[in-house]
Amino acid sequence: MKLATWNVNSIRMRQARLIAWIDRQQPDVLCMQETKVEDDRFPLELFRERGYQVALHGQKTYNGVAIASRLPMTDVVCGLPAEGGGVDEQARLVAAAVAGVRVVCAYVPNGQAPGTPKYEHKLGWMERLRLHLGATCDPAAPFALCGDFNVAPDDRDVHDPVAWNGQIMCSEPERAALRAIAAIGLVDGLRQLRADGGLFTWWDYRQLAFPRNHGLRIDHLLLTAPLAARLREVAIDRDERKGKQPSDHAPVIATFDP
Repeated sequence: MKLATWNVNSIRMRQARLIAWIDRQQPDVLCMQETKVEDDRFPLELFRERGYQVALHGQKTYNGVAIASRLPMTDVVCGLPAEGGGVDEQARLVAAAVAGVRVVCAYVPNGQAPGTPKYEHKLGWMERLRLHLGATCDPAAPFALCGDFNVAPDDRDVHDPVAWNGQIMCSEPERAALRAIAAIGLVDGLRQLRADGGLFTWWDYRQLAFPRNHGLRIDHLLLTAPLAARLREVAIDRDERKGKQPSDHAPVIATFDP
């Protein structure tokens, strides 16, 4: 199975690139973040023409997540439980069962800057995600948590650790929140296979960040041990950050043995 995650940063703006990439890469399952479109305006037909069914949890202008699969999907659940009951009003989480694997697609809030209300919201959202996964994820079963976490786990994942020290996406409370999520029984798929630094998935549009390779690794695939044992390869498709009107994120692709 080939499983990919990609923050597309507006599916309408990136539609042609996304479909061309799908035709080249042929993922079995694709988790998308920041689709930025309501469900009834998602380009479903383009996916159906290629044999995909899609689980949608969209929102106008902001957020939005989706899972596209060429394999049958069941038990689709949208949204993160909100504090005090109900479902989070922001479309940031969708999950489905695919070929015996529970796949969760997540888009963690950016957080703006440490010390701001949005930063506290981010930490609270991550804690709610941890509690939700603790109640719904079986570490003894195949499970993948994929998406844009807006957190670089450690200094290997940052082009300039000194400059980014304590900044948003690299602060210790954010990293601790990500470690707490992983502690339910998840391993970083890329780090299982590669220990080297300089493997980035996001580059700012500004200040020539991509040509200078001033990036961060903030898009992850976190796996339970039974699924991690089947992991054959993880690749960052850096080329997809090049060219005309790219997303500021690159796709991350994992290939699993049967």
